[in-house]
Amino acid sequence: MANSGFQLLGYFLALGGWIGIISTTVLPQWKQSSYAGDAIIMAVGLYEGLWMSCASQSTGQVQCKIFDSLLSLDVHIQTCRALMVISVLMGFMAIIVSVVGMKCTKVGDNNPSTKSKIAISGGSLFLLSGLCTLVAVSWYATQVSYHFFDPNTPINARYEFGPALFIGWAAAILMMLGGSFLCCSCVNEERRGQLYRQSQPSTAREDELLSETSFPD
Repeated sequence: MANSGFQLLGYFLALGGWIGIISTTVLPQWKQSSYAGDAIIMAVGLYEGLWMSCASQSTGQVQCKIFDSLLSLDVHIQTCRALMVISVLMGFMAIIVSVVGMKCTKVGDNNPSTKSKIAISGGSLFLLSGLCTLVAVSWYATQVSYHFFDPNTPINARYEFGPALFIGWAAAILMMLGGSFLCCSCVNEERRGQLYRQSQPSTAREDELLSETSFPD
């Protein structure tokens, strides 16, 4: 029963992380214009994400423009796009696989060993999905930091971390934590099953010895 609760906790943590990964992927606030130092405070705030760039005016009006060409984008943006899409797809697969493998579901209940292996596969997919997100968000943040501290970058053209990066970090941690819970709960259960199976032959031999002692030739 405790393992079922542990699996459910891991599953819902990973599910929350997957929703956060989707939000991170579509949000345009991966980086935002900086007002640090001697930067002139403008009436327009600039944001940029993986798919579009936006300008927010002081009146509350927001105008966004989708990137026209994929090949003209920087390499790190193209790579982060690919990693985030892969992360979303792997997370979706992990959600389906984990539901089949968890103890609280009736699918494949006749074969506990296979069910446990399926749950481990789902947890591993959650881990890989969180790792892809973590790499993408951290790489993008590294590029933002590099250009921010680059003395050749004009002060008014510098950007800082946007909210989407922090959401991505939190989502990656939740996803990897949930996947770890799923894997650990199933591994412990398999070990207990192996110990139980190893103890069975010795018990059978003890029964044979007892029967021979009770009924001598």
